[in-house]
Amino acid sequence: MIAVEACGVNFPDTLIIQNKYQFKPELPFSPGGEVAGKILSLGEGVTKFQVGQSVLALCGWGGLAEKVAVDSDRVFATPPGLSPEIAATTLYTYGTSYYGLKDRANLQAGETLLVLGAAGGVGLAAVELGKVMGAKVIAAASSDEKLALCLEKGASETINYLTEDLKTRIKELTGGKGVDVIYDPVGGDYTETALRGIAWNGRYLIVGFANGEIPKIPMNLPLLKGCAIMGVFWGQFSTLESKQSFQNTGQLVNWIKEGKIQQHISKRYSLAEAPDALQALLDRKMLGKGVVII
Repeated sequence: MIAVEACGVNFPDTLIIQNKYQFKPELPFSPGGEVAGKILSLGEGVTKFQVGQSVLALCGWGGLAEKVAVDSDRVFATPPGLSPEIAATTLYTYGTSYYGLKDRANLQAGETLLVLGAAGGVGLAAVELGKVMGAKVIAAASSDEKLALCLEKGASETINYLTEDLKTRIKELTGGKGVDVIYDPVGGDYTETALRGIAWNGRYLIVGFANGEIPKIPMNLPLLKGCAIMGVFWGQFSTLESKQSFQNTGQLVNWIKEGKIQQHISKRYSLAEAPDALQALLDRKMLGKGVVII
């Protein structure tokens, strides 16, 4: 049992309350899957934690509350020096993006990375991590305000896909070669358009469908492009490959301490304002991450 001090707000929270997520909790429930706080009590047989210890947890749902009960294998000791606010906003976004770029796409220094939805939570993390990993990052988003933030986080080039043609700009920015890795948490019509701009031996990362539409991909495209289409399901990775996930988290914490990556928190909300935080996500008005402070 954890006394919640902070709860990150993530796009899956908006899906789960619409009954569109792959996990469907029994009613009634509170959303909120990423929390930081202190342990209030321990279940029988739990020995690796202590009452009063600061932890972060992936609870799936239930985090937008004063207390939440979480299975012990989804709880992690908070690294020293990490505030509850940062701890509760890092795992989902940076964990997902680092797993996708490192373990799925094997992104290499000198390669070109295109990030769709680049000003959202996972998108902005991918921009920042791509830069740290030595890639040239092209950020694509729907407004100049969002793209300005992406430039601050390390993007080399930008594409406003509401005012510019995505496929044409990809070709222009890569000298006709195409991009080596595409990070796509958006879906919808942008997926096929971006895929047409991928380089030979490129890797296309399917991260999510913030657009609300799961795209249908003409399968002649990966054939002609010689590219790979890869799913990025970090929640399952962190469960089935827990040792590698733990190592990834350690690297992320080191980069945070070294100042190489820093979560962009767009707004802090009270528990009573949690619906406003979810609505901001649904309306695509949140840059980076929002966090609810309990």
